[in-house]
Amino acid sequence: MEKKSNKVINTPYDDVFRTLLNDCSELIIPVINEIFGTHYTGEEEIIFAPNEHFLNQQDGEEEKRITDSSFVIVGDEKKRFLCECQSIADSSMLVRIFEYATQIALDQGETVQNILRVEIPHSALLFLRSRASTPDKMEIEMKTPGRTVRFDVPVMKSQRYTIDEIFDKKLLFLIPFYIFSHESRFEEYDKNEDKLEILKAEYIRIVDRLDEWMRKGSISAYMRKTILEMSGKVLENIAQKYDNVREGVKSVMGGRVLEYEAKTILNEGMKQGMKQGMKQGMKQGMKQGVQQGLQEGAIKKAKETAWNLHALGMDDNTIADAVNVQVALVKKWFAEDMV
Repeated sequence: MEKKSNKVINTPYDDVFRTLLNDCSELIIPVINEIFGTHYTGEEEIIFAPNEHFLNQQDGEEEKRITDSSFVIVGDEKKRFLCECQSIADSSMLVRIFEYATQIALDQGETVQNILRVEIPHSALLFLRSRASTPDKMEIEMKTPGRTVRFDVPVMKSQRYTIDEIFDKKLLFLIPFYIFSHESRFEEYDKNEDKLEILKAEYIRIVDRLDEWMRKGSISAYMRKTILEMSGKVLENIAQKYDNVREGVKSVMGGRVLEYEAKTILNEGMKQGMKQGMKQGMKQGMKQGVQQGLQEGAIKKAKETAWNLHALGMDDNTIADAVNVQVALVKKWFAEDMV
């Protein structure tokens, strides 16, 4: 998020951050492990909290703020986390982290007898740009009538991670922001075709490794598709002034996005609860498989399955019938992901 005057402006990077969280929520687990030193396996349940909060202003009015991510991870115990994405490293973000954290604590707090109990979420910052002076953690100190309370706000600097580190640590959430590590050389790449080829080669490596992970079943075709699409959105914004950089990297990612699409998404569709139904006819089988998924409360899975069926060339009405939702919702899903 960026701050202009007293207003917080959402950037395209915030939108990418939230899209990854909503559509590929499993990817946030390795990020939390990296930031907080936790050891979640990826099998834990993630419960997202409302991201809209209303903060009282000095003039008496309320200002709506949208947090990037507030969620609970249910492992051996429940822990609440707050992660904020910032394109430029600066300490002013601490003020907003404090605002969000305390508002979330109040929203989730409870009064027992004469005691108000609130819990500050484990809070962290993701800086897309950073400098040598950018700290590894920041700190918030609160002086209360009884004591002084401090808590750390660890900082993740996405530019520090190489491609190998991203994959070795399973930090696929950072892939759409990887282009920030090359931002300082955009002008050089734009004028020198040989050096641009080096950048393109890095993205070929990224796509090849995503393909490898997909073939092994470590990620779904839908997740791969989302990561590459979000990478494209970040690229479009950050390289607006550099046509050769933008078009060069897009040519690598764009062509490869469709390379496995139909075949791999078809195979995923078969795996997603359709095996029994295939014997009774494709349409009926898909409906049974999806309904089973919906019974488990997996709306996200329904959306993924809708995309799987879309890749098979099925029309929106048949897809809506198969996933047991209104056709208008199916059209909305496709329209949102195509933007």
